[in-house]
Amino acid sequence: MKTNHRHVSEMIIVCVIAAAVPSLLILDGIQSRRYENLSDEVSRLERKQEELVEDNKKMVTDISLLSSSDRVEKIAENELGMHKADTDDIVRIEMKGAKK
Repeated sequence: MKTNHRHVSEMIIVCVIAAAVPSLLILDGIQSRRYENLSDEVSRLERKQEELVEDNKKMVTDISLLSSSDRVEKIAENELGMHKADTDDIVRIEMKGAKK
């Protein structure tokens, strides 16, 4: 009776192991697919980040060009009719006791 019970126990263990192997292979396939999807997403996000960094560099360059003192001076003179103040045009006001 003991050998028969032991034999049944061994058969159950073998069946469980036999069922576990395909299950583990399926889980491995699922994990591989998830890893591949995440890897693709990371690559896509890295490309997008590179694009954004390049766009940012271009914008910084544009800001630098647009805010250059020569450009601002030309716009002030040509489009707004402004000119640099002469020394005689500058009025200095001194305030005593002013609170900050």
